[in-house]
Amino acid sequence: MFAFDNSYARLPERFYTKMGPAPVASPAWVALNEGLARDLGLDPEGLRGAVDVFAGNRAPEGAEPLAQLYAGHQFGGWSPQLGDGRALLLGEHVGPTGRVDVQLKGSGPTPYSRMGDGRAALGPVIREYIVSEAMHALGVPTTRALAAVTTGETVLRQDGPLPGGVLTRIAASHIRVGTFQVFASRQDTDALQTLLDHAIARHAPEADGPLGLLRHVMGVQADLVAQWMGLGFIHGVMNTDNMTISGETIDYGPCAFMEVYHPEMVFSSIDQFGRYAWKNQPDIALWNLAQLATALLPLMGDRAQAVEDATEVLDGFRGLYTVAWTRVLGAKIGVVDMALGHELLDIMAEGQADFTNTFRALTVAPETARDQVTNQDRFDGWFSRWRAAAPDQGAMTRANPALIPRNHQVEAAIQAAYGGDFAPFHALNAALADPWQETETNAPYRRPAAPDERVTHTFCGT
Repeated sequence: MFAFDNSYARLPERFYTKMGPAPVASPAWVALNEGLARDLGLDPEGLRGAVDVFAGNRAPEGAEPLAQLYAGHQFGGWSPQLGDGRALLLGEHVGPTGRVDVQLKGSGPTPYSRMGDGRAALGPVIREYIVSEAMHALGVPTTRALAAVTTGETVLRQDGPLPGGVLTRIAASHIRVGTFQVFASRQDTDALQTLLDHAIARHAPEADGPLGLLRHVMGVQADLVAQWMGLGFIHGVMNTDNMTISGETIDYGPCAFMEVYHPEMVFSSIDQFGRYAWKNQPDIALWNLAQLATALLPLMGDRAQAVEDATEVLDGFRGLYTVAWTRVLGAKIGVVDMALGHELLDIMAEGQADFTNTFRALTVAPETARDQVTNQDRFDGWFSRWRAAAPDQGAMTRANPALIPRNHQVEAAIQAAYGGDFAPFHALNAALADPWQETETNAPYRRPAAPDERVTHTFCGT
């Protein structure tokens, strides 16, 4: 089945707790990502016959299940021990795409569950499957969904009893900023050095020591957040335990894609003060990177010099991000003119424009873009200057998708799944697999939410 070679399991025992998943009552398939399976060198037919593996009822050959330890800043507040509270790393599969983690989410309680049940409701499983696969289709670095199953059991959440599910997640790794933080906070320099060596070998072999790794993570995160911004994506919970060293988007909890554009948009029900609003995401990325730098200081020698060196590296983030954002926004309007791009965003915010559909209209039928805004006179002045700049329509076509996973459509798929109907889930996934084309089939998925369909709050699901 899998070709496991489990390098993380060979690290010292204080990095994790080895344990098996808790079996479930009656597992059944929701979805198997056959395309991803083939990319990984796996046989989809063989996987289909192993629903018990993807539910956690049987460990595949070569697996060494473990719950990873980490800490983190959550909404700016320090949590000295977090860890996989409802997930287990089965192992590392080595296939045509290289080494990847295979993780079960919703597989039962661990020592890091913090009084939680360690299970996942089916809704969050559905959400992560849809959104992570959509992000992949949009070209954004992300964890992937290999499988989703129901458990035949019920979990209790704030909104009552819900069907349970388990997601199988594929990732470049699950090493987080918080993985470094936990050992730094414990003054465990040996573990910190071991983790640094492991992370560099796995993700940044060209990096020279802790500052080299910091530079690498800064670069991949600057590119990642710029891509989020260009799609109107709001992660919703950019805690340090949700920022990967690999530069992949991870942990699709209260995430959302904006419809009506506003830079201060927030969807997460737990982000009451807008810390992780759309416009704040680049600054939060830098804040998280500063926490990584702080965790690495014990490995840099003289502390005063280490602080100076790390600060110098961090000072380069805004330049990296500016380059990435200029590339993204320049492609979206077809002109590398940030003043012109930011003016359009101002017009869109003032004019209550749909983020995705405004840029798409500007790409495929430019004159119709004015219909997306309410302040059309201001838009007309901008449009004349934009036209005169001779925009590159080819670049725009590659930067502006026709559809995204709109919140009301994701929610509709979740609610149908709770009722045992997975057809909306499969139809939405099929549409999002090709987000760049406008077809008669995907026309309903390009439509913004009607007033009575709008989803204004999203939830973690824990």
